[in-house]
This record gives sequence, C-alpha cells and structure tokens, in this order.
Amino acid sequence: MSDRQLRPRAPAPTAPAPGPRAPGSRAAAAFRAAAPALAVYAAVRALGLLVFWAAASAAGKDPLGPLSGRWDSVWYQRIAENGYGYTVTLPNGSVHPDLAFFPLLPALERAVSAVTPLTLGGAGLLVAWTAGLLAAWGVYAVGARLRGRRTGVVLAALWGVYPTAFVQSMAYTETLFTALAAWALYAVLTDRWIAAGALCVLAGLTRPTAAALIAALTITAAAPLVREYREYREYREYREGRKYREGRAGPGGRERRPAGPVPRRRARMLAGVALAPLGWLAYVVFVAVREGDPFAYFEVQAQWGNAIDGGVALASFIAGLPWPAALGLCAALGLLGWLVVLCVRQRQPLPVLVYAVAIVVISLIGAGYFGSRPRLMMPAFPLLLPPAAALARLRTTGRTAAVLTVLACASAVYGAWTLLGAGPP
Repeated sequence: MSDRQLRPRAPAPTAPAPGPRAPGSRAAAAFRAAAPALAVYAAVRALGLLVFWAAASAAGKDPLGPLSGRWDSVWYQRIAENGYGYTVTLPNGSVHPDLAFFPLLPALERAVSAVTPLTLGGAGLLVAWTAGLLAAWGVYAVGARLRGRRTGVVLAALWGVYPTAFVQSMAYTETLFTALAAWALYAVLTDRWIAAGALCVLAGLTRPTAAALIAALTITAAAPLVREYREYREYREYREGRKYREGRAGPGGRERRPAGPVPRRRARMLAGVALAPLGWLAYVVFVAVREGDPFAYFEVQAQWGNAIDGGVALASFIAGLPWPAALGLCAALGLLGWLVVLCVRQRQPLPVLVYAVAIVVISLIGAGYFGSRPRLMMPAFPLLLPPAAALARLRTTGRTAAVLTVLACASAVYGAWTLLGAGPP
C-alpha cells in the first residue's frame, strides 16, 4: 500500500451555514416578488390617467384640475396651508367645518411641498400616487400569503380597476388608508403585532374608517385569549377535582398544562392592540379640546351627514329611485352580500374578514351622500379575493390578461366620465 493511500484524507470543505438575511436584502427580495403586481397596477392606473387626459383635452378642460383641485382635495390643501378653522355654511343652513377631515394627508402634503418645488396640489398627487403603489404592494402581499403569488398579482390589478378606482389618482386619502390597512393586516398575518399597531395609529390619523382596522386587530387578539383562558379555567377545575375531562393527559401519561390566562408570549400582541386606537382617539381628543366639547368630533361628523343611522338613509334613497334604478341598486347590494359570503366560505383569516366586513357595514349604515359609498368601500380589498382567485385559476395567462384589460378599459372610461362632470366620487 502506498504512502498516498495511508495518508488520511482532508475533510471536504463545507459551505458556511447561511446566516440571517439583512433587512435590506429581505426588502429587495420582497420588492422583486411584488414587481409584477406593481407593474400591472401601474399600467392600469396609467391607462385610466391616459383616457382621462385625452377626454379632458378634447373637452378643453385642465386635466390636473379635477385630480388635485376638486371636492375633498381642496379641503385637505386648505388644512395643509392654514391649519384647521375653516367652515362653510350652505344655503340650506347646514354647517361644514374642516374638522371632519383627518390630519395625516394634509401633514404629508405640507411636508412634501416644503422640501420640493411642488405646490400643495402637486404634493397631494405625489403622496396619493406613491401611496397607491404601496397599497398595491400591500394588497399583493396579503393575497400572495393567502392564495399564492398569482392570486396576489390579480388581486392588486382588480383593486386598481375597481369602478371608482379613479379616486386612486386623485389627492384623496383612499390610497394612503388602504396602504396602511393592507400592511397592518399583513403584519397581523405574520405575527408582527407592534408594527400592526403602529400602522393602525397612522390609519387612525387618516380616515374615520380606521375603526374597522381597530376592530379587526382587537377581535383577532381576543379570540385566542378567550380560548386560552377557557382552557386554563377548565384545567384548574379539573385539578381541584370539580370536573374531569378526558384527553387532558399528554404523551407518556403526563398531564398537559395549558398556558395561564394572559401568557407572556401574548405580550406583544396585547401591546399592538393597545396601540391600535391611539391615532383615532388622539384626533377625537384634539377636536374635543379645540371645540371645548367632549362630543365635538361626533357633532362635526353629524354636521357633514356622516352620522350612523343604521341604513335608514340608504333605504330612503333606494325607495326614492325609479324602479329600474332601484332594482339595479338592489342587485348591486346583493352582489356585495354574495362577495361577503364567498369570503366567509373561502375561510379568510379572521383579521382580514373582520376588516372587510366592517368597512362594508360602516359604509352602508351611515347617513352620508350615497354617491360616496362605493368610494368608501374601496379599501375593503379582501372582498376581491374570491374573484381574484377565480381569475388566477384560468388556464392561460392570456385569458386572465384579457379579462383584466376589459375591466381596466371600463374603469378608465367610467373614471373619465365621472371626473368630467358626472358628479363627485
């Protein structure tokens, strides 16, 4: 035997164990995964803007005016420029104070305008369009986690072709609120409760419908706490000899002891839930202190017709329509209810389902202007998960793209028609 054969072999080199990814690399990987969804969303919104721009130019109107200088956009810009304190008295005697509008969007408009050459209107559009991309990313992230990446891409596209999606191109709060809500829901789904609570704080400074997001976090946290408390109480009763329950013993005959009523591992969840309502509450307190009335916030909302009436205003509106229109509206509400049923049958996670249903309920039981209700329901993107999953299951990508193209064209035409004089969104 040769010396080479007797010599011990050197151990084969081993690859170093992969360490944890840096936050930057994780963000880059997440962006690459979401890139198709962002591209599709940007394309459908660009189509909407192009159709509107062409229609406005043909009509001899300023294309930027309706996007940044009409309806609620003007109120936000006035707050950004002068702060709160402006009030309008309508001919019928009703008073509309600007305290009905939440402060985050005006604060962002003012900050962007201060560091860029943009006007407040341009800053509002920049914030809304940037938030739209962040919202599409968050919508994709939720859809991809629940139903796969293909469904996530289609879900982001469907949110971008929603009938009133033209509001996503305006200096409004819908994109900002949806971005915060989508990422808060994703944080809950990935067990990042502190982040979810912080995002909910910002959502509470954006729109009053943050109540739906607060409810989603609270109910989701309450469910396991109640279940664990019941298990702990049953265990105590068993230990004290008052109750015997089979199956309490674990492997090897050893007793399985449940966690206590408020286990330490739930501390971050409880902290996130405690954070969630602080933004909304802070603004309610601000209005109360400013007006010297603890119920001033609710009075302000009532002055704008945003009080909760349980659906009386909606029923009265339907009853006053010609029967073909009333029938069509009832059919649309039936479709909305069917989507909610499909979401339940799809077994969407509790936070996602509670959020979507709460947004719909809040939008329907208010006494406000009916034309705003479809816009108010736009942040309820989980309602689009069932059709997104159905489209994602089509045999070829071409069929899915064809359906989305038709929907994008219809949404673009409807948006141009509305913005050029059909009425407020």
